[in-house]
Amino acid sequence: MGTNDTTCPGPMKATSNGVFQGENPLHYALPLLILQICIVLFLTRALAFLLRPLRQPRVIAEIVGGILLGPSALGKSSKFLSTVFPAKSLTVLDTLANLGLLFFLFLVGLELDPKSLKRTGKKALSIALAGITLPFIFGIGTSFALRSSIADGVSKAPFLVFMGVALSITAFPVLARILAEIKLLTTDIGKIALSAAAVNDVAAWILLALAVALSGDGSSPLTSLWVFLAGCGFVLFCIFAVQPGMQWLAKRCPEGEPVKEHYVCLTLGVVLAASFVTDLIGIHALFGAFVIGVIFPKEGHFASSLVEKVEDLVSGLFLPLYFVSSGLKTDVATIQGAQSWGLLVLVIFNACFGKIVGTVVVSLYCKVPLDESLALGFLMNTKGLVELIVLNIGRDRGVLNDQVFAIMVLMAIVTTFMTTPLVLAVYKPGKSLTKGEYNNRTVEDTNQSNKPLCLMFCFQSIMNIPTIVNLIEASRGTNRKESLSVYAMHLMELSERSSAILMAHKVRRNGLPFWNKDKTGNSSDMVVVAFEAFQRLSRVSVRPMTAISAMATIHEDICRSAESKRTAMVILPFHKHVRLDRTWETTRNDYRLINKKVMEEAPCSVAILVDRGLGGTTRVASSDFTLVITVLFFGGNDDREALAFAVRMAEHPGISLTVIRFIPSEEFKPENVKLEITEDQAGSCSGETKLTDIEAIAELKAKVKEQESSRSDSDIESKIIYEDKIVRCHDEICEVIKEYSRSNLFLVGKSPEGSVASGLNVGRSDTPELGPVGNLLTSSESVSTSASVLVVQQYVASCDSPAVGVLKSTTKGVLPVEDSKSP
Repeated sequence: MGTNDTTCPGPMKATSNGVFQGENPLHYALPLLILQICIVLFLTRALAFLLRPLRQPRVIAEIVGGILLGPSALGKSSKFLSTVFPAKSLTVLDTLANLGLLFFLFLVGLELDPKSLKRTGKKALSIALAGITLPFIFGIGTSFALRSSIADGVSKAPFLVFMGVALSITAFPVLARILAEIKLLTTDIGKIALSAAAVNDVAAWILLALAVALSGDGSSPLTSLWVFLAGCGFVLFCIFAVQPGMQWLAKRCPEGEPVKEHYVCLTLGVVLAASFVTDLIGIHALFGAFVIGVIFPKEGHFASSLVEKVEDLVSGLFLPLYFVSSGLKTDVATIQGAQSWGLLVLVIFNACFGKIVGTVVVSLYCKVPLDESLALGFLMNTKGLVELIVLNIGRDRGVLNDQVFAIMVLMAIVTTFMTTPLVLAVYKPGKSLTKGEYNNRTVEDTNQSNKPLCLMFCFQSIMNIPTIVNLIEASRGTNRKESLSVYAMHLMELSERSSAILMAHKVRRNGLPFWNKDKTGNSSDMVVVAFEAFQRLSRVSVRPMTAISAMATIHEDICRSAESKRTAMVILPFHKHVRLDRTWETTRNDYRLINKKVMEEAPCSVAILVDRGLGGTTRVASSDFTLVITVLFFGGNDDREALAFAVRMAEHPGISLTVIRFIPSEEFKPENVKLEITEDQAGSCSGETKLTDIEAIAELKAKVKEQESSRSDSDIESKIIYEDKIVRCHDEICEVIKEYSRSNLFLVGKSPEGSVASGLNVGRSDTPELGPVGNLLTSSESVSTSASVLVVQQYVASCDSPAVGVLKSTTKGVLPVEDSKSP
């Protein structure tokens, strides 16, 4: 009697000899695994792209992609399932997926900083406890309903704990990603939500450890107790024995030097060893990796370098396999009949009601406004990877059957998917700021109203700091009392990497980094130290901020912050920098797009700083600070704003200001006109603009005359020099500018007006945001200067924003010419 039909198939061989040898590669482990990974990556990335307009986190796409590949959709075809995901391949797939998950949870542990948990305020701690307690109680209540219907026969105590944990979890990484997507990461509500979620995450892991200990196969309750106590002993051993060793490694990896390979291998070996120990104890291998990540020192260069080396492979390649492994176990078809669907609705309702109501009630008790309390409730209801881990462990240990598992997975998808739209519906942070409260939107208006000047400086890295500090020093106006407040905004990209959420730990209220009081030596700390040192040396209030967002939308953060802080001018760095050979090199073309969008949408004046070493040749101390500034005045709103800012700077005792006004000669003819950057308001506002220009020049002359009269009584050298230059053509304009090429800084308007400005031969430029004069100073061979340039655009409320990069001819009958876009 043959026994071949009843014999289990043997293990798959690793590699095949190829189709030309008559072998099917899909019958071998390695080629089949490669195909599975390719299918998973393609499907999850495609779903993430489709869900991006809905501002959904990538975890949603990965969970849904796993379910689609499972028996709920494509897996309904037995041919597909037996070919692509045969049963004998699942051991390899699950092993690789869990190995990737193990290292990913080490990265998740790196995101949680125990020091920041110690600084969690009473408000966030109360919200976290309420967001755990009430949902846990509702989860226990839900477990009774499930056990009496579709989960009959399961162990009572483990099932109660697993259901309570599943409903009370808040996914910290997913929450941080959602907060960044909806521009709340650096706000007060974002800080509270992140702090509460961090506490919730730690509590969830402790409860999960308890649930795993209770779900062991041992019949004696003492077995579960020994497992739990051994787990606690492991954590203490890691804190007191392993952590000092990790700190020793971190100290041997100084900033600016590459991390040695054997340090990385040693750390990853420790992660694997810890995972083996926790699996040996009987908790789960994942706990060991997570604990090592939590105790790992966050200060210094080692942690960030380790993340960069590990993350892309783990989160991009291996982690999606875990979602597929979970999806292959999820069969939505098991939810049949009115009772099962009713239980699904019950589970979703209890999960949302417990988390949202508990959070909202405590938030209102802590005097959080109603809209913020509702938003916090919806945010704390976010599920994610940890939820799936809990459910998979419960299923593998026999605590959850297939139907309960499917219901809980769908609950996780629904609660996470609804977070973003509900938060956007109930919470609009900008609605409390009315337009009437924001009056001084330009430097010119601020000077006339004698109100304190508020500026916002944006910077990309610590290389921009010296220039910014010197520009702040020049702007502070020493003759005024409390006359300048400055916000310094660090622009940080939120990439698709999960480690970008590490930056969530670096922001406190209004974007101040978490570790501003710690001497950690990292770049964020250096930024804060630089501004704090400058603030002590001057009377200027400098407040560091952080904008963490995708490059495509970070301009929204800048504009929103400018409006909330009621700034008169936003100063942006140019997207190019000067190399040692004095040639231009593009820092990143995304910064140019940011500058253009801010100029189009900003609620105040905007300036672009083209830095040619403004911060490297002078010192911060006021007694040693000297700067030679030249204003090229042609006429128009932007030129007046540049003049107003320069006059403000001239109050500093170390600054010498020269204002050059260009006047057309009688020989200046229309045929000399070639190209000119245009604004929508140029035609209708030209008469009023010309009159205002005359008033601004008359006021400047009066200031110079007053200065000269005071100088006659002393030996003080004149600080403001005004000169009229009569020119006949473009070449004479260049010759005049050459005379002042030794200046440290030129201030020019982006869109100068008047007949002389129309005579500038701009040609085609890849940087139209600098305007004709800015391009002349930065890229023209006819004007050779090493001075920095500040290109100013004044905010004009009565007209539309200027069209960046549009040129026109002043000769009648010639159509406008659109400037070329940069590559």
